[in-house]
Amino acid sequence: MATTRICVLLIALSTSLAEEDVKLKYKAPTKPVRLFTEEELRRYDGSQEGQPIYMAVKGVVFDVTKGKEFYGKDAPYNALVGKDSTRAVAKMSLDPADLTSDTTGLTETQLKSLDSVFEGTYKSKYPIVGYTASRILNEDGSPNKDFRPEDQPHFQIKDEF
Repeated sequence: MATTRICVLLIALSTSLAEEDVKLKYKAPTKPVRLFTEEELRRYDGSQEGQPIYMAVKGVVFDVTKGKEFYGKDAPYNALVGKDSTRAVAKMSLDPADLTSDTTGLTETQLKSLDSVFEGTYKSKYPIVGYTASRILNEDGSPNKDFRPEDQPHFQIKDEF
């Protein structure tokens, strides 16, 4: 009789555990990231309805479509999309001269601001869909064999994940 009770208990327990496994939520797989040339990135500038809106900061391309009210056509920060706007983000600027990936001459305060906005806004709110090709390719499109992420200014391995 005790053996029967133990068997029934084991069957009930295994059925209960099996039902819990079915209820588990799994994170949907993300799309693979890709490299974007400047020309390709310009296609995602928010000017076409139904097209995703992408912008790059520190060479990392983010899908900012869910922030359409900020980045979409005629939105306040639309100037930042469709390109790598690292300098503009660091300076909190919409000046056309700042809409570039060049960080030459930025102050320590601006670089700290860049890192803060990169981590606190872009990486925390928007999915990464790729990287700018200029990060790892030569101008002729060939791989830059000397490129080492860890040698880039203000690079941190956590920027990649």
